[in-house]
Amino acid sequence: MRSFWKGAITFGLVNVPVKVYSATEDHDVSLHQVHDADGGRIRYQRRCERCGRVVDYAHIGKAWDNGDKTVVITDEDLSRLPAERSHEIQVVEFVPTEQLDPIMFERSYFLEPDGASAKAYVLLRRALEATDRTAITRFALRQKTRLGALRVRDDVLLLQSLLWSDEVRVAHFPGLDEPVRISAQELELSAALVDSFASDFSPEDFRDDYQDQLRELIDAKLAAGDAVDTEVTFGRPTGEEGGGEVLDLMEALRRSVERSRSVERSRAAADRAEEDSGRARERGSSG
Repeated sequence: MRSFWKGAITFGLVNVPVKVYSATEDHDVSLHQVHDADGGRIRYQRRCERCGRVVDYAHIGKAWDNGDKTVVITDEDLSRLPAERSHEIQVVEFVPTEQLDPIMFERSYFLEPDGASAKAYVLLRRALEATDRTAITRFALRQKTRLGALRVRDDVLLLQSLLWSDEVRVAHFPGLDEPVRISAQELELSAALVDSFASDFSPEDFRDDYQDQLRELIDAKLAAGDAVDTEVTFGRPTGEEGGGEVLDLMEALRRSVERSRSVERSRAAADRAEEDSGRARERGSSG
């Protein structure tokens, strides 16, 4: 793992320098989009809907619209806002762990002690374990102020970014307002069904079958030779026989037109030369 951010946990006069690491990663097989006819890569262009030109990132700004009006936000506008560049993970309160609703959890980050001594780090970890509380924090990451939960996992401090309260939707389904009658026998049978599936949760017992089978499919295709050179998918020359310069359709049409015009000019020049030669012969015979 590589640390992508450094900062310090602060509460009161305590300062705990830490390095921050992503605690999770995506295991999905990364797939590209290609043209089904020839396997060429599909690329998306950032095209301006007003002038029709393809725009470089350097000339792409930000804007907000409400459907009727669009407000363009410039870099100068943003520079006037309070800069979110602090590298402090500020503890604002310690709350009972059970009060945190898992729906609020967003991303998870491991924190490693950064410095000659890990004493302050271990002290905070033990305090959280002894009190069975979670520290609610504020921190800034990628130019956004975030709410966080700081807790202990396997002797390591874990920081989890939290959704703000107004980012969690309220579920209201009218069908659940209707009274429902459930008999004691139905409850008993439901409880028995739950008991029949009862177990302790072991994450390692579960596999992503779809991704496993997708990898097997890819390996089988590679072993069978059912693949093309990646350079070909980008429309680049491979050096193989017949693998000359690869042209797009417009370039091919342009060259074809130029070649046709060149042949027509050559023919016209030859015709003029033949006519001039004929007139010269006629003048010679008449003289």
